[in-house]
Amino acid sequence: MYLLGEQPAYADQLINRLQSIPSQLLEGLDPSGEPLRLERVDDLTQALPGNQLFLIEDGLLHALVDGRPLFYLQEGDLVGLRQGIEMPSCRYSSEEAISLIPYNRGAVFKHIYASEQRQELFIQYLIGHTALLSDALARLKQPEIRPATGFQHFAAGEELIHQGDEADHVFVIIEGHAEAFVDGHKVGDVQKDEIFGAMAVFTRERRSATVVASEPCTVMVIPKDQFLSLMQSNPRIAHSLIESMARRIDLLNKEVTQLRQPADSE
Repeated sequence: MYLLGEQPAYADQLINRLQSIPSQLLEGLDPSGEPLRLERVDDLTQALPGNQLFLIEDGLLHALVDGRPLFYLQEGDLVGLRQGIEMPSCRYSSEEAISLIPYNRGAVFKHIYASEQRQELFIQYLIGHTALLSDALARLKQPEIRPATGFQHFAAGEELIHQGDEADHVFVIIEGHAEAFVDGHKVGDVQKDEIFGAMAVFTRERRSATVVASEPCTVMVIPKDQFLSLMQSNPRIAHSLIESMARRIDLLNKEVTQLRQPADSE
């Protein structure tokens, strides 16, 4: 996906990253048929079956929301994710020939949810597109009401979040590595592509840990309202994230137990 008009500074890096995700999601899954090749089309939705997703193999699709051009999809993007959700009308059109590889929609989601890695990639794909569209919306608003959405950069040793602070955002490490500390004790690592800061958003409590960059980091910042809205509209993604968080909590509990053992044995 590429936004029309002025691009934020981080857009190229994010877009290039998003373009590579669908092929990784579909790796190992066979298409449901031969590539579909269409000439110029005014409304792609009318020409496609509703039970399939399509990977753009070649060509450009222009997306119009309520008749206004907003972005376009290109090679590597997925088409058909909006099915079954009450959303503003989005019309896809093409002024040139386009080639689409079809996949059974149900088979795609089963394939994604069969792998934790693919689940995380799918979340990244959806959140990344949401961040781009939110930025586009922010640029249409007055600067004083623009939300703090986008990317932040942290040097090694800088705090990404601080224990006890209010939880206003959820974060994703795009590049780099960080470590989590509770009361000054290291309790875990935060890897590249990992979502963190969601627990306090869900519980509406203050941050339970401090996260410090162990090397230079680039971090995607998602406002909590935007993140919660995404979770509510995608219950399977929410379930996947909760499972991931539960495993992380179990690991943290084990780390804390190991830290306490020397003191208990004295």
